[in-house]
Amino acid sequence: MKKVLLVICMLSVGSLCWAQATTPSLGTAASFAVLGSTNVTCTAPGVITGDVGVSPGAFTNTTGCTIAGTVHVNDLTAMTAQTGFLNAYATLKDNLLTPCTQTISTAAFTGNVPALGPLPPGVYCFPTAATFTDTTLTLDGSTNPNGIWILKVAAALTGSGFQVVMANGGQACNVFWVVDAAVTLSTSTLPPLFQGNILAGDPVNGSITISGGALVGRALANVALTMTGTNVNGVCALVDQAKAGCKTDDDDRDKDHHHRDKDHHDKDHDEKDDKDHN
Repeated sequence: MKKVLLVICMLSVGSLCWAQATTPSLGTAASFAVLGSTNVTCTAPGVITGDVGVSPGAFTNTTGCTIAGTVHVNDLTAMTAQTGFLNAYATLKDNLLTPCTQTISTAAFTGNVPALGPLPPGVYCFPTAATFTDTTLTLDGSTNPNGIWILKVAAALTGSGFQVVMANGGQACNVFWVVDAAVTLSTSTLPPLFQGNILAGDPVNGSITISGGALVGRALANVALTMTGTNVNGVCALVDQAKAGCKTDDDDRDKDHHHRDKDHHDKDHDEKDDKDHN
């Protein structure tokens, strides 16, 4: 019955279901801050916090980019992570499983974009390439701090001075940029802080290029991944949002089981004490 209800939820109220659901599974890719296929290149003074993987290509660390994690090159871990990432990309891209809450037809955004934000959790679809120039986009968690944002771009995503801001408890780990072509992020008049998990899964054009700025989330590419002077923080939440944390329903269930087990243990202990006393 639970499976039937889940299917009905996904098909009939897809965007609402996703907004209230747990974070979509990335499989073993979840431990990776950076993952590429043909090659991954990091140039100092870049810093990557989290695992780095590439399969079947090569990893190039130019002039001492700092890696606070494990590097996996063409090993089983990188291969399975790539599979997990591509499975997640296919699921999130599927319009039957993740129907659009809102379709945004405008292709280019400059300066403030009140028409786009603050955006509550939901599924937002860009049917063409999306370009953001000196723009700040706010994702607002006031309706559901644990909600999920899925932003699907049907072609390339380009950001110059593009900042993504989480507000009212929204969590960067619950943001998924699902891009069907190349992703290019660079500095401009704003020091960009881009938040969310970038999934560039196209087998031909799925490359990610980030120059300067910082990414809080993950960069997962099906082709090449190039970072120049970029800080990639692979943890699920911003440092200044550490108290919010990121949790799933499994965490809550584990916590409930722990409390029930503790209550049961305490009850047994009390009954034993009463028996011994009598």
